[in-house]
Amino acid sequence: MSRRRCCGRIDETIACQTFIPQGYSRWPEVSIQLEELEAVRLKDKLGLDQIECAASMGVSRATFQRILGAAREKIATALLEGRPIIIQGGNYTVKNRVFECLHCQHIWEEKPCSAGGKHGYEIVCPKCGNLEKMRLDNGIKRPCGSHLRKKSSSDCCEET
Repeated sequence: MSRRRCCGRIDETIACQTFIPQGYSRWPEVSIQLEELEAVRLKDKLGLDQIECAASMGVSRATFQRILGAAREKIATALLEGRPIIIQGGNYTVKNRVFECLHCQHIWEEKPCSAGGKHGYEIVCPKCGNLEKMRLDNGIKRPCGSHLRKKSSSDCCEET
């Protein structure tokens, strides 16, 4: 019996979890796990090399390659056969969000937002209580908060 694979880390869960081809077919759906989608995002969308992708997900290079290969195979099957794609489940953990206060330069982590949790725009600096902050994504500063952009009820410090 094979051992259970390590959890892969993903940046955030996704909003849209179902893709259905036009003229929905009777084919069964293709199920893609969240860590598989994260592997595709890191490698194919962001263009990171395999070592960076594996480090970001907290898995070995070999494990990352297996996750990516499985995802690409499922996506190809869905596209070529006109199957719906369902994105759900998997073996993953969600990364903490990292913020930097624009007032006192304090850097801290927050747990991922979830239903009923605090979204980025309402989190205050634990050191000085200021709302003005930036989100740090792998050293890249991204705007975060109502003072920088209009917020919506689903705003969660997503990439702008």
